[in-house]
Amino acid sequence: MELSGKVVALTGAASGIGRELAFELARQGCRLALSDVDEIGLKETASRIPPDIGICTHRVDVSDRDRVYRWADEVVKFHGHVDIIINNAGVASQCPIEDIEYSDFDWVFDIVFYGVLYGTKAFLPYLRLRPEAQIVNISSANAFFPFPSNGPYNCAKHAVKALNQTLMQELDGSTIGVTSVHPGGIKTNIARNSRLIKPMAGPQITNEDNAARFDRLAGTTADKAARIIVAGVRKRKQRLLVGKDAYVLDWLVRLFPQGFSNYIGRTFTSSARKAKARADARMGGPRRAA
Repeated sequence: MELSGKVVALTGAASGIGRELAFELARQGCRLALSDVDEIGLKETASRIPPDIGICTHRVDVSDRDRVYRWADEVVKFHGHVDIIINNAGVASQCPIEDIEYSDFDWVFDIVFYGVLYGTKAFLPYLRLRPEAQIVNISSANAFFPFPSNGPYNCAKHAVKALNQTLMQELDGSTIGVTSVHPGGIKTNIARNSRLIKPMAGPQITNEDNAARFDRLAGTTADKAARIIVAGVRKRKQRLLVGKDAYVLDWLVRLFPQGFSNYIGRTFTSSARKAKARADARMGGPRRAA
């Protein structure tokens, strides 16, 4: 797929993978329609893109269906058409399923799954008008391998994977391709910005602690992830793993469909209990509710 001159609509462009995707797409000569709820971050992204790139920015909450549809109309009004939609925006909330409030679960699902669904359906009629077009939906390695205390994100990303595979079936033979992207650990601020509701390691864990741990485990930078994704879009790949850890997890899940998940669950739970015990010891004993 020749990317130069293509109009690309991108969500979550204010930071992380979204920002780096904007930079990489600009380097490929794409015209850009960038969106995010973070207007300051979005402005910073746009300011770092060469002025000769055709670009428009939009404040869009992807969980707001009507706003996403209006955004699609705005993109076409500004650029004349749209060739690629990349649904990238995402959030997370960490808490065991037993304890999480429905509102916190819904917050993740509304952005991570429904935001992708809205973006896909809002842009599909415009994509059908193009000689070649692409839907790029960011799922995750968590779509095929969940981690404890990350239930809403696991479920939402699994749903995105199912949406992508359904679209591949339904759009087969059309001019529209679908790329299902599955990053492993990527060094972004998603852990730092997540809702840390009830950490398995205890209430003393902060978002900064959580982010530092995630950064130690994450093996791929956001700019490298963006290069891999854009290269996959150019090749019109249907399934795209990003990062060595994503490949390793995919391989282990294929070999041990349930056993590996059980092992990781026990390992994470044991590690969290030990961390909580160490924290309680430092604070003079287990913390009790007032």
